[in-house]
Amino acid sequence: MDNDGITMILTIVLITMIVIVAIMAIVYLRLLSKDKKRKKEEQKYAEQENPEQNKPKQPSEEQPEIGSILDFMEFETVEDNMIIKKERQKYLMVIECQGVNYDLMSGVEKNSVEKGFLQFLNTLRHPIQIYVQTRAINLENTIERYKQYLQNIETTYFARKQEYQEIQGNPRISDEIKAQKFFELTKSSNLYEYGKDIIKDTERMSLNNNILNKKYYIVISYLYENQGGDLKYTKEEIRNMAFSDLYTKAQSIIRTLTACGVKGRILDSIQLIELLYMAYNRDGAESYGIERALRASYDKLYSTAPDVFTKRLKELDKEIEKQATVRAKQEIARARTQKEKEIEKREQQKEQLIEDMAKIILQQNKRYLGKDIVDRAMNNIENDKKQEGGEINEEKEETTTTGK
Repeated sequence: MDNDGITMILTIVLITMIVIVAIMAIVYLRLLSKDKKRKKEEQKYAEQENPEQNKPKQPSEEQPEIGSILDFMEFETVEDNMIIKKERQKYLMVIECQGVNYDLMSGVEKNSVEKGFLQFLNTLRHPIQIYVQTRAINLENTIERYKQYLQNIETTYFARKQEYQEIQGNPRISDEIKAQKFFELTKSSNLYEYGKDIIKDTERMSLNNNILNKKYYIVISYLYENQGGDLKYTKEEIRNMAFSDLYTKAQSIIRTLTACGVKGRILDSIQLIELLYMAYNRDGAESYGIERALRASYDKLYSTAPDVFTKRLKELDKEIEKQATVRAKQEIARARTQKEKEIEKREQQKEQLIEDMAKIILQQNKRYLGKDIVDRAMNNIENDKKQEGGEINEEKEETTTTGK
C-alpha cells in the first residue's frame, strides 16, 4: 500500500472520530439543558409552596447555625434506671460497688477476696466496663443536719436553764431535786457547746478541697444490633427487653461480688443523672452540686414570676380586707353608742313610762276593780305627778336664787 492509500485511511478515521465527538457534545449539551430546565421548574414550584422560606436573605440577616447541646452528648436520655444511647439501640446499666480495704486485711482474708474475685471473673459471659470517679466530699448537707440537731439541743438547754432558775429560789423544792436539775442543765450545756464545736470543725473541713472520695462502678451494656433475629420490635418492646437483660446481669454480678466482700447496688435514674452531672461538670460539681443546681432551677429558661394583674388583684384584696375591718370596728362602736343613747333616754322617761303603764293596767282591770276605785287611783297618779312637778320647780328656783 502506497502513501496515498494510508493518508486516505487516516483521514477517514479522523473524520469519523470528529463526527462521533461532535455527536457526543450535542447530546451532552441537550442533557445539560434539560437538567437546568428541570432544576428551574423544581425551584419555581418550591417557591410557590413556601415563598417565605425560599426568599433570598440579605447579608445582614445571615447568622451562623446554632446546634443543640444534646447533639454533643454521648447519650439521649435516662429512663428506667438505664442510660439510652444510639437512637434507643444501646442501653447501659450501672452498678455502684462499695470497696474494701485490702491492705488492712490479714492473709486469710486476702486469699478469700482473691478467690472471690477469680470466681467473679470466671462467671462473666459478657463484657463489662469498670469506671472510677473521684469526687470532692461535699459537707453542705451534713452541716445543715448538724445545725438542725443543734437547734433542738439549744431549745432543750434553754428550757432546762429556765426551769432551774425557777426552782432555785423555791424553798419547797428539796435539795435532791435541785441537784438533779443542775446535773441535767450541766449535761445539756456541755452537749450544746460540743455541738457548736463540731459544726465549726466541719465547716472548717468543708473549706479544704483536697478531701476526696473515690467511687467505683461497673457498667454493663445491651446492644440491640447484637441480639440477632429479623423481627422488628417497637421502641417500647426493645426498652423492656433491654431492662430485663441488664437487670438479670446486674443481679448476677452483685451476687458474685459478695464473695469478695464487695457490696453492690443498681443506680436508679436520679443517681445516674448525678453520675453524668459529675462526669460533665468536674470543675464546678464540688461547689455547685446537682441538688443545689436543681433547687436553683438552672435548667429553666422561662420566668416564674406571677402575672402583673394577679399581683394587683392580691393587693386589692388585702386593701379591701383592711378597710372592711376598720369599717366593721366603726359600725360596732356606732351601734354601741346608739344603744347607750337609747338606754339613757329610757332612764330619763322611766317615771313617765311607769305612770303610763300603770294607767293601762288600771284601765284593763277596770271591770274587776270597779269604776270608782280606778278613777280614784288615776286621780292619785295625777296628783302625785303634780306634786313632783312642783317640788322640781321649787328646787330649780332655789338653785337659781342661790346662784344669784
